[in-house]
Amino acid sequence: MNTYEHSVSLDVSKCTGCTMCLKRCPTEAIRIHDGHAKINPDRCIDCGVCIRYCPNNAKKATYSKLDAVMNYKWKVALPAPTLYGQFEELEDVDYVLQGLLDIGFEDVVEVSQAAELVSAYTRLYLKTEGIAKPVISSACPVVLRLIALRHPMLKEHIMQMLPPMEIAAKMARKKAKEEHPELTDEDICICFISPCPAKVSYVRNGFGDYQSEVDEVLSISDIYFNLLNVMRRGRVPVPFSRSGMIGIGWATSGGESSAIFNDKYLAADGIENVTRVLEQLENGNISSLEFVELNACPGGCVGGVMALENPFVAKARLQTLRRYLPVSQNFLDEEEKQYIPESYFFEKMPTYRPIQRLSENFAESLRMMSDIQRIREELPGIDCGACGAPTCRAYAEDVIRGTVSRDACPVEKCRRAEEEAKGEDSQ
Repeated sequence: MNTYEHSVSLDVSKCTGCTMCLKRCPTEAIRIHDGHAKINPDRCIDCGVCIRYCPNNAKKATYSKLDAVMNYKWKVALPAPTLYGQFEELEDVDYVLQGLLDIGFEDVVEVSQAAELVSAYTRLYLKTEGIAKPVISSACPVVLRLIALRHPMLKEHIMQMLPPMEIAAKMARKKAKEEHPELTDEDICICFISPCPAKVSYVRNGFGDYQSEVDEVLSISDIYFNLLNVMRRGRVPVPFSRSGMIGIGWATSGGESSAIFNDKYLAADGIENVTRVLEQLENGNISSLEFVELNACPGGCVGGVMALENPFVAKARLQTLRRYLPVSQNFLDEEEKQYIPESYFFEKMPTYRPIQRLSENFAESLRMMSDIQRIREELPGIDCGACGAPTCRAYAEDVIRGTVSRDACPVEKCRRAEEEAKGEDSQ
């Protein structure tokens, strides 16, 4: 039974069964049956690719609305650095932070500030003896789930450090309780302003035995319009941003890697490129690397489907914004450089069950693989998607698993009909 709570959903009433999502899904989680798409929750990684390519807006991300969090006594906003790239001619991050206070938040803690601390401790992490290299960043939840489902042999390479969102949430909750001892955990709402639905799933499900410190996840595309209304008033902001070039750089691909001050890294973005890199890492075809940064969204977090602006435009804006900032505003002192605080780690990896596994019985799996190969060789091999599966191989697997009938391939039906017609004509 699937207990994973997903953040990507399907509106059947809008779906026309056009197969656009079918061909794009990186884990083959989508099938077209009865004239519309169906999402397999055991395979879905909440990457949002189907949302990006659906021409009918039948796929959507689920997240909290601003009105839903306003009943809390103390609301803290955690803006992702991607948020800053949504605004044209933004010269000072403080205008955005002031805007968040003006729309109803009591406090703001920048995720980019936490990112600079994570970068500093990552440099220390990479010097630790005994860790499996190359180290794979744990920042993108899509990549973490993709490894869990398709590349479990790489789990030892995942950096067991919490992403900046979680560190910012811990900082926000600690600050709220120190400054307002009368507040309880139920009074405080930590709200992450996210560019992607995968963060929603991360918060709802946790990772391994770790439960997120974030209470609600809001969408950048929603918050953007609320901020526009208050930022147009021209109010001079209170200068309290604690972010530098490193922290804001995390919004784009390569930003995290460049902050480790080590040239033995690889940074890839876009789910297709991420998949190829993971396959090469698993096969041992990439050597001499110490760190691998993978972002499922094109361009990095700026390409998330819950962001509003074109990712290339957002990246250009962030480059301009970073130009006037110090490298970092968050440096470790000599004592902090000695070890990584325990609060920065998650303890256990989740249970891994590869989606390719056909049966718990090894002999049965081999038999099923043989049957899949036999059926695949009988099929046209054109991967047209007309049967409702993304490839002929996926269709053959569905047949063996018993989810579709063997005669569901329309191309095969046409071929057989033509052969029967020729046979009748020859008589």
